[in-house]
Amino acid sequence: MINTEDFIKRLQKIMDYYGESASSFAEKIGVQRSSISHILSGRNKPSLDFILKVLSSFPEIDLYWLFNGKGNFPSEEKNIIVEEAKKPVEEKTIRNQLEIENQTDKTIERIVIFYSDGSFKNFQN
Repeated sequence: MINTEDFIKRLQKIMDYYGESASSFAEKIGVQRSSISHILSGRNKPSLDFILKVLSSFPEIDLYWLFNGKGNFPSEEKNIIVEEAKKPVEEKTIRNQLEIENQTDKTIERIVIFYSDGSFKNFQN
């Protein structure tokens, strides 16, 4: 069973780490502001849906740490993966890697890169 007081402290630590207010945090994870307020005040306990939304929106948060405080925040392994994913990728690097992998008669026609803000880049041969 989750210790609600400790969970509240961990949730507050997450919000402080990302510089989020209760309102902006609620928006990012897709819940009502009152849900965050009720959890932080101790009125309500976090639901499984709430926890899954936090983990989905912030992949560097470790489930085990969020539940019982054991482990690291942010999770070192997940943090490395997220940081690598955020690094800009050069068009030439992508083309070179794909050309090496595809040593056949096939040629790459188009590469589309989607960014987290909804924008994208389209590279055509």
